[in-house]
Amino acid sequence: MTEILKTIELIEDKRQEKKIRHKLLDVVVIVLFAKLANADDWQEIEIFAKSNKDFLKQYIGLENGIPSHDTMQRVMGSIAPEYIQGVYKKWNELVNSREGEALKKIICIDGKTMRGNKSKEQKANHIVSAWCDMDGFCLGQKKVEEKSNEITAIPQLLDAIQVKGCVITVDAMGTQTEIVEKIKQKSADYTLAVKENQKNLYREISEYFGEEEFLKEIKDRGGYKITKEKAHSQIETREYYQCERIRWMQEKSRWRGMKSIGMICKTTEGAGEREIERRYYISSLPSDVELFARTVREHWSVEIMHWHLDVTFKEDANATLDKTAAQNLNIINKWCLSILRLFDVGKKMSLKKKRYCISMNSRKYLEQILNL
Repeated sequence: MTEILKTIELIEDKRQEKKIRHKLLDVVVIVLFAKLANADDWQEIEIFAKSNKDFLKQYIGLENGIPSHDTMQRVMGSIAPEYIQGVYKKWNELVNSREGEALKKIICIDGKTMRGNKSKEQKANHIVSAWCDMDGFCLGQKKVEEKSNEITAIPQLLDAIQVKGCVITVDAMGTQTEIVEKIKQKSADYTLAVKENQKNLYREISEYFGEEEFLKEIKDRGGYKITKEKAHSQIETREYYQCERIRWMQEKSRWRGMKSIGMICKTTEGAGEREIERRYYISSLPSDVELFARTVREHWSVEIMHWHLDVTFKEDANATLDKTAAQNLNIINKWCLSILRLFDVGKKMSLKKKRYCISMNSRKYLEQILNL
């Protein structure tokens, strides 16, 4: 982390030099530390900084004291998000030593709307993120004005990050031939959800997996996996089917590199009720039902990350209207999630409780984090 403080100093400061009272480094470090220590809005960030001024001065100058919450918001709104993302990426490169992992990395792409950023005059930021659960790290993100723009944002995001050799997962909205083309251009694989937005593809796959004789054949060929677990007083059974005998598909030629199709049949039983849900997928992976199951299950990790932004960091309640400042806070929140996952406070606890624990003894725990 101390190496990262040096990296922050390299961020381009576009403010007029004569008007600068607070260094950009000071503001970014205050925001990062405050976010780790359970501060959610700008006023709480200022309170944290004033309460820990002596500790902060060990690492940053603070020549003109603690900046006000309004000043910190303005400064964060002046920084191009690419710079904050670059610092976050540098931190990940320093921490992550998983080169040569035996397991394929899975990169999950999904969008989230920052509801607190909405007003009568503007739409809320919608952030499309590329999340790797194996690393616990957001590789990159792209801001769009609304969810429907995810389709154009995903190829741009893929161009901005390194995905060679990885498996990309996207929900049904992102199952587009242009996105598949971009994934293969980047020498990556894909497992993509299929719903009725791709009517012909959905019909072909759902009809195929609706035939019992084909399901039995898939099982006999080893393309089947079943898991059972108890959740919320219910028993959830997931059956995974994957088949690469797809030469019969009329839609196959439209999807570059497609080698297999898959289905998950989820059965939920509890309180005398039984519910069955089926989901369908296309993939550039050959038949390997264990890997197929991983790609499907790990896609939910990006949803969990979004859940943490809302619940652990109360992002939707943060009414930062400046779009750039809001986007930079979103990156810092994701950075804090990565740090908190690594940080051991001595006993098992949720990320939310870790933030509370840090707030109770900021000097002790932030010094430990600085030595990660």
